[in-house]
Amino acid sequence: MSAQEERDALALPPALYGHALRLLRESPDGVPVRRGYRLPDTSTPDAAPPSREALGRLSDDAARSLGRRLTRTGTTVPAVATGIALLARLGEAEDIPCLSALGLFREFTSAVVDALDAIDRQAAAVVWLAVCSRSELRPLVGALWAGDRQAVRAELEAFPALPRCLGSTGARRIAEATRLTELLDRHPSDTALLARAGRILARMVCAQDRATDVLEYRDALALYERVVTRAGLLPPALDHHATLLSLAWDLNCGPGVLLDWPPGRRAMLLESLGRLLAEPRWAPPADTGVGEPDQRLRAGWVRRTGRRPFALPGSAPGGLRVEVVAGDPVDRAPVETRVLVDGRPVVPAVFARGPAHSPEYLLDDGRLRAGPEPREVQLAEACCTEGCCGALYVTIRRDGDQVVWENWRRPALPGTGKPAPEPPVCRFDAAAYDAEIARAESDVSWSWPARTVARLVKAGLVARPELLRRWDLRRGWISSGHDDPDSVVVTFWYEPGPAAGKPDGIPLQFLWVVPDDGAPPAEQAAAALRRLAGEDPKTYGRVCGGSRERAEELGFPWQGGV
Repeated sequence: MSAQEERDALALPPALYGHALRLLRESPDGVPVRRGYRLPDTSTPDAAPPSREALGRLSDDAARSLGRRLTRTGTTVPAVATGIALLARLGEAEDIPCLSALGLFREFTSAVVDALDAIDRQAAAVVWLAVCSRSELRPLVGALWAGDRQAVRAELEAFPALPRCLGSTGARRIAEATRLTELLDRHPSDTALLARAGRILARMVCAQDRATDVLEYRDALALYERVVTRAGLLPPALDHHATLLSLAWDLNCGPGVLLDWPPGRRAMLLESLGRLLAEPRWAPPADTGVGEPDQRLRAGWVRRTGRRPFALPGSAPGGLRVEVVAGDPVDRAPVETRVLVDGRPVVPAVFARGPAHSPEYLLDDGRLRAGPEPREVQLAEACCTEGCCGALYVTIRRDGDQVVWENWRRPALPGTGKPAPEPPVCRFDAAAYDAEIARAESDVSWSWPARTVARLVKAGLVARPELLRRWDLRRGWISSGHDDPDSVVVTFWYEPGPAAGKPDGIPLQFLWVVPDDGAPPAEQAAAALRRLAGEDPKTYGRVCGGSRERAEELGFPWQGGV
């Protein structure tokens, strides 16, 4: 072995922090690559990091010093991860550059962002955006990483703020990274910046993602103040109307209600939005049947729901209020059944992982009614499914002249595995409770024609299950289309009966899009039910689920995917 080979064999692997700095220098323009860097392979480990017991015996100064040494010189994941964990508790401003560089390794991003959140939320947001944001945000990330405030403002106004580019967490992180409220204060007459700030706030409270992001945003009250009090500066465009209406719904019954508002201030902001949007210049365009589909959807939504958040009460007799809210259809916002107790929305208060369930689930099927026997009801499910991140349950029972909500179930505290504290028992006057549930069940002012047709078709199939049974079918998901809310989607499952000769195997899922013939919803639903009764739906629906092999076995073309 040569002398050089001997030196190479004895050389220790580079510190991960130094490796991150080298990768950053080699990146184009010194901007981190999207999705971060991969950790290098290391074969020579550090000495084992101290045990939890040993760390617990250290003073804060000693633990902080150890954290800095491990993050700056550690060569293995366990050593550096231990350092990050120590600085998450004890880090200071001087640790920001090192943590920010280590956060560019995707394996460390989450832990580093948590650590930086405790030190400097702007730095945490920049790291999060650098690794986790979509490609459309790369110019903004570059401006943030370079600290070019003028470019930050320009890129903030320029990026496409579409739902696929801007989820609720992304919206919060952009607001934190750009110091959005400070930008608004420095440029009070910039209406493009004001409009973008409103859009970011509206996306932050969108229940399709994590509507509780607005509760984690420390400047939420300040941003609401600036957007709403200056809203009159915005041109009365439909997009701006939709943004302000989304904010009004949040101020009325969304997660924004849970912010620490000064007494009466939330109601004043909501009232000011109501006055502004009632002005003739803000009137939505009439439905002429022409124009861009998204704009027609949005205009219909504004015409249908535009005055509701300003007319609804903050609470209801007996302490319970149930409000169905259909969000901006262009954002593909969910239709959710918001339950408020003493004026506070229940789901975002105790469950951060998904919106409240739809009215079809909670109201049409009578799940919120208080019957003679206790009943456990799922109020919300995580966007990624219950099996992944859980759901929120409560047991509803009648107790004499009261209705009781108790025995709440929700996921464990994130990162701990420990049970989350159980919300308090809620008691309602039974007569007032029954009246509020009946009112909510009968109120369809939120609905639109396609959604109404879907609900009527579902109700017809629930009342007459034989319509599908005769074709060896059972009812599946029925609603308005996700990508096209003006369409009606009916799904059903096919399990061949014994007479078909192949009764065993994976069931096939079929999808039928009910054409809109312009007739009133009740007539369209009746026509759809007549067709389901008289003509085998498998002849006009398409296979959208099951398996290719099963579809071919039963003689159906495989298309897959709803």
